[in-house]
Amino acid sequence: MNGFFDYVRDEGLLHGRMEWLVGAIEVAATLIDLVAIAVLLVGAARFLIGYLKAEFGPGEDERKRGLNAERVELGRYILAGLEILIVSDIITTAVSLAMSDLVFLGILVVIRSVTSFFLERELETVRRELGDADEPREGRG
Repeated sequence: MNGFFDYVRDEGLLHGRMEWLVGAIEVAATLIDLVAIAVLLVGAARFLIGYLKAEFGPGEDERKRGLNAERVELGRYILAGLEILIVSDIITTAVSLAMSDLVFLGILVVIRSVTSFFLERELETVRRELGDADEPREGRG
């Protein structure tokens, strides 16, 4: 007797006759994962460079302001990376035949959405502290 999470859908047309398409979709999902990782790495690198500039810059107020500005910038990259990862998870689950993958997707989306929500709230607080939430920073584009 199989449990609920062991349930596997019937193969159907996609997995029965178009296995090549399933493979292509899985490759596309992997490429999307790599793009998300690249976004996160770029954000981390930019944060580190900005942090070092702020840390060794003149004045305590400028240091705090620079660090907060870099936190906002890093948060934007993290949010973008999370959104891209959710796209990949949805694609992967769409071609999966296992119920456990659907449950896993639900859990991932909830975790990532909650993380995004609280990160966005924190970023909004930092933006208000900076006083220039809508103004672009010099040297960033």
